[in-house]
Amino acid sequence: MERCVGVEWELEKVLQRFRSYGESLDRSLETLLVSVKQLREELCSHALQGVPLSPALSLMMSQRCHKIRETVQKLASDHKDMHSSVSRVGKAIDRNFEAEVCAVVADGMWEATEKQQLLHSAIMEHLYQQGHLAVAEELSQESALNIDTSFKQPFLEMNRILEALQARDLRPALEWAISNRQGLQELNSSLEFRLHRLHFINLLSGGPNMQIEALTYARQFQPFAKLHQQDIQVIMGSLVYLQHGIENSPYSYLLDTEQWTDISEQFTRDACCLLGLSVESPLSVGFASGCVALPVLMNIKAVIEQRQYTGVWTHKDELPIEIDLGRKSGYHSVFACPILRQQTSDSNPPIKLVCGHVISRDALNKLINGGKLKCPYCPMEQNPADGKRIIF
Repeated sequence: MERCVGVEWELEKVLQRFRSYGESLDRSLETLLVSVKQLREELCSHALQGVPLSPALSLMMSQRCHKIRETVQKLASDHKDMHSSVSRVGKAIDRNFEAEVCAVVADGMWEATEKQQLLHSAIMEHLYQQGHLAVAEELSQESALNIDTSFKQPFLEMNRILEALQARDLRPALEWAISNRQGLQELNSSLEFRLHRLHFINLLSGGPNMQIEALTYARQFQPFAKLHQQDIQVIMGSLVYLQHGIENSPYSYLLDTEQWTDISEQFTRDACCLLGLSVESPLSVGFASGCVALPVLMNIKAVIEQRQYTGVWTHKDELPIEIDLGRKSGYHSVFACPILRQQTSDSNPPIKLVCGHVISRDALNKLINGGKLKCPYCPMEQNPADGKRIIF
């Protein structure tokens, strides 16, 4: 992040110089145009009257031509000086970022056809999820990767509904929510209610002429009365101010346009959840994690090469150092045995004892004495067979 800030600072200085140069250019050219226009009018006046040029007018012409040459030369000089500022941005990029990052990737990583297809699939899934359908189709043809229609269809539907929401059209989203009502209820999602609420608010924004239609539509809230009673009371109370305009009432916050962004984000989350997808595509997650991990990997790679260590890092599904990707990238729970100080694994899973304490299976086997197990944290003795494996 510090490196990005360093480059951004140099870039901002260049942009500031460009803005300053543009403003100076506009002022100088405007002054010259006014001066030339005045001189032209005077010359035309003398020509119409048949009066020869006076020495004063000749001197004025000479001075203004000299002024034009000076201004043009100064603008050209200032423009030339900005090249050094632009070059400093390139140097800042070279100084803060590695040009060659292949050193941390094993040779031939993507040579296998199977791995190339996996990469193409991840890219296409990202493109479908982002709504770049034409680009995904082109990649599918060029990579000769056949994508089943059943894989594409959910993304096509999601993007169709999101485009409708951007156009302030709730109908496709409501139809989808109603058809997936059971799945949304299992998720404890309020999406369907929020869509009905937003449609009701749209009717209110139409003024007194929409009062009857709004009251009729309010019947849609009946299935949600138990879970969203307070919200329903609030939006129904706004009807009192319909004659004077909701925007001029204490309920003006109901017309906040941010609701459209919120409803689009909730639809995306719920739709991805029902489809068994993450909200962020695997490609975007991998890219974000790589941006965090790459500087650390480059540094450790440089240290290994500088000290001529061999066999420290073989690229075979391993990292030579622990990298903290942040809480946002923590997708799997990790348990470390408090007895052996080792992280549990499939071959050494965590075991919950009868007393409730959790240790690893290897620790449990080491603590067995005479067919009995005494908990290392409390005095309870128990049968080792009563321990249960925990799956996080």
